Amino acid sequence: MDTEKSKLYTKGGDKGRTSLVGGQRVPKYDLRLECYGTVDELNAFVGVLLSHDLEVPDQQFLLWLQHKLFSVGGYLATDTTQDAIHEVTAVTERAVAKIEREIDRLDGMVPPLKAFILPSGGAITAAAHVCRTVCRRAERIIYRLNSEVALEPNVLRFMNRLSDYFFALARKEVLRIHGQEIVWTYDHNDD
Repeated sequence: MDTEKSKLYTKGGDKGRTSLVGGQRVPKYDLRLECYGTVDELNAFVGVLLSHDLEVPDQQFLLWLQHKLFSVGGYLATDTTQDAIHEVTAVTERAVAKIEREIDRLDGMVPPLKAFILPSGGAITAAAHVCRTVCRRAERIIYRLNSEVALEPNVLRFMNRLSDYFFALARKEVLRIHGQEIVWTYDHNDD
């Protein structure tokens, strides 16, 4: 089979413009690119989280999540005022409910929260907190886009629940590995 491999570089973006899913050319600083680029960054950090020794249910959920984040990126890369959304990029109520069930499962494994948690406690916990904070940044940028162009409400709900999921995973993992959380205290000396 003689198929020619395409080049990884197209040179199309050399002048600071790139294409959305429908082919529209936009500046590389376009808010849509900031949105789906940050979702892509989050997906890469989920890959880092997956490189750690996680329990099988967590691995399976995170792999599902990577696929959903790719779909969210595709949705955000589509100018819905000019192009129809591909079904594969849709975020459904079922996806939001799946995250909620996973949050509930993880939260059921830890005691009630009584203090502010520091984002530390080992590599897995720190990686989950990095995912949480990048997710929050993505959510803020997506809401900025939503103020200009109405986005699908399930995308907004999905991203909001997702940061809560990473927090719940971080709590479960620090307790599983270290037996206790690292909490913020206001009485540390400045010495």
